[in-house]
Order: sequence, then C-alpha cells, then structure tokens
Amino acid sequence: MAEAMSSFWGPVTSAEWCEKNNVYSSYIAEFFNTVSNIPGILLALIGLINALRQRFEKRFSILHISNMILAIGSMLYHATLQRMQQQGDETPMVWEMLLYFYILYSPDWHYRSTMPTFLFLYGAAFAIVHALIRFEIGFKVHYLILCLLCVPRMYKYYIYTKDASAKRLAKLYLATITMGSLWWLFDCLFCSNISQWYFNPEGHALWHILMGFNSYFANTFLMFWRAQQLGWNPKVAHFMGFFPYVTIQKPKTQ
Repeated sequence: MAEAMSSFWGPVTSAEWCEKNNVYSSYIAEFFNTVSNIPGILLALIGLINALRQRFEKRFSILHISNMILAIGSMLYHATLQRMQQQGDETPMVWEMLLYFYILYSPDWHYRSTMPTFLFLYGAAFAIVHALIRFEIGFKVHYLILCLLCVPRMYKYYIYTKDASAKRLAKLYLATITMGSLWWLFDCLFCSNISQWYFNPEGHALWHILMGFNSYFANTFLMFWRAQQLGWNPKVAHFMGFFPYVTIQKPKTQ
C-alpha cells in the first residue's frame, strides 16, 4: 500500500490491512483502524465500574480490564504496524479467550485448581511460542477454535435463561459478532477492489467497533448468568432507556 507520508516507526514489519498508511499522521499508520478501538476501551471501562461498584467476583473485573488491554494493544499495532506490536495485539486475544473459557466452564468444574493452572500455563506457553514463531494463518485458526469452544456453553446459558432482557443481550452478542465478522471478511477478501474506490468503508475499523460492543454484551450477559447462579437476583437495567447493564441484590448474609 502507498504511504501518504513517511512513518515515524520505520518500515512496516507486521501484517497490513485495507487502509492507506500514514494518511493523517506520521505517528499513526492506520488511522481509522487505530481510533476505532476507543469505543471498546470506554465500554470496558463502563463494565469495570459496574462490576466494582456492585462487588461482582474479581473474574469480571479482570475480564473488563483484559478487554481494555486488548483494545490498547490493537491501537498500538495499527498505529505502528510493527511485528512486536502485532504480537502485543494477538497474544492478549488468546489470553482473553482463555479467560472467557474459565468464566464459562469453571462453575461446573469439580477440580477447581486444575483449570486456572492449565489455562495459565497454556497462555504462557502460547506467548513464548508466538514470540518466537510467526504464524499468521495458524494464529487465526487457533483463535477460531478457542472461540468455537465457548459456543456450546454460551448456548446452554442462553436456552436456560428465562429473562427476556438477558436473552436480548445474548442476541445482541450474536448480531454484533456476525456483523463484525462479515466486515472483517469483506475487508480481507475485497481489499484489491476497495483500494481503487473513492471511499473506503473501513471494514476492519467497523470490526473493531462492533467487537467492542460484542465484548460488552457478552460480559454483561455472563455477569447476569453468574449472578443468577449465585442467587443474587440479577436484573437488566437500561441507562437512559437503552444502554443495558446488570443490577443485583445480594442476600444480606453476603
């Protein structure tokens, strides 16, 4: 791809996406792919504040923080287009999926210490291997497998949820990941055509925005379900009538 101005970070050493480099700044290679992570950071911050304010389990605070770390890593990657920053984006993606796996499956896991220990070691091993070996297709396949492993338990939680508002969260989760994935594929498969258009729809940037909302909806749905498991009488409230979040009422003994 042609660059509008020279990059402060030097030659590109990472994978590139379908956006012209350094059009608006020598410090930001892919402008829209960088700033499109901001909504994800803000949404994760809202989720973190709600989790702390209502004293949810620490796993949810860590989950929201991991969403913010992932979005910041993505910003650094798309701003610099350097291999190290790409690893700083991709490795947290895997760590985040391992955390989702833990939150989804740990309530029914009889040997409580084995799962976090295994997931920690797996995440550490992946980080080391990923730092030493560059495998772009392999990474995508690996990440897709981790995502698919979470689907059965998400579906189980959905069908056992009676609350209509909570079910709507799950539907929003499905809608955003579907739309985001379609934009991601569109950006990848038709880049040669898009590059010749007068207007670039910035499919990868739209993927970032939609996945920021996707993570928020997923986290909120999981917070509702976990609170229901613990008998905390969860309800889905809506800020200004449309923005969903979970409220709980713990028993006085807790």
